[in-house]
Amino acid sequence: MARIKGGVGAKKRHNRTLKLAKGYKGARSKQYRVAKQSVMRALTSSYAGRKQRKRQFRQLWIARINAAARMNGLSYSKLMYGLKLAGVDLNRKMLSEMAISDPEGFAKVVEVAKSKLA
Repeated sequence: MARIKGGVGAKKRHNRTLKLAKGYKGARSKQYRVAKQSVMRALTSSYAGRKQRKRQFRQLWIARINAAARMNGLSYSKLMYGLKLAGVDLNRKMLSEMAISDPEGFAKVVEVAKSKLA
């Protein structure tokens, strides 16, 4: 039986990794061994980053809602509790958008929450 050499497959695999490493500095984008390590680390970090992005956006929305709620005389936690008691189902993303683009509407939502707390 003839011997099968893996040159074509190896070249394909190397090129795939080097293509992912395009734009890296120095040996990280030129040498396969170094590029492979950098790409593996980058892919791991990008996976973690996709999870962190969701946390960071929620954190941002809460900070915006809190600032707008305090301008209307209520803390974030009391606002959210009041909305829960009132049965208002608005997510934090939409509340944050309201706080920025529609302050009057947000003030009305705060009044609803205040009325349920009192």
